Amino acid sequence: MPHYVYMLRCAGNRIYTGYAVDVEARFEQHKAGKGAKFTRAFPPECILRKFELETHEEALRLEARIKLLDRAAKERLAAGDESLASELVAGLKETLEERGRRIKRERREKKEGEKAEGL
Repeated sequence: MPHYVYMLRCAGNRIYTGYAVDVEARFEQHKAGKGAKFTRAFPPECILRKFELETHEEALRLEARIKLLDRAAKERLAAGDESLASELVAGLKETLEERGRRIKRERREKKEGEKAEGL
C-alpha cells in the first residue's frame, strides 16, 4: 500500500504539509474542518503536490524534511522543482544508525583529504 506526503495551499497563501494514505479523502477532511488544527485556522484551497512513498516511515521522514524547509524552498518544491525533490527523497530508506555511520565516514574521509593536501 502506498503512503503519501502532500502539500496544500491554504488561506492566507500558507502551505501545509501532511501525511496520508488517501490524499483526496484527507483533503476533504481538512476542508470540512476535521483535519489538523492548522487547516481549521487556515482552510485548504487546493492540493499543490503529493509524493508517493513505499513505507509509512519513509513518508514521515519526507514530511519532516519538507517541514524544515524555508518558505522559498517549499514554494519551489510545490512548483515542481525536481532537483529539490530528489535531494529530499535521497536517503529516506537510510536508518538513523546507517546515517550516523555514513556521516562519521564522510567526516573521516574529509579530514584525511585535508591532511593529504597539507603534506
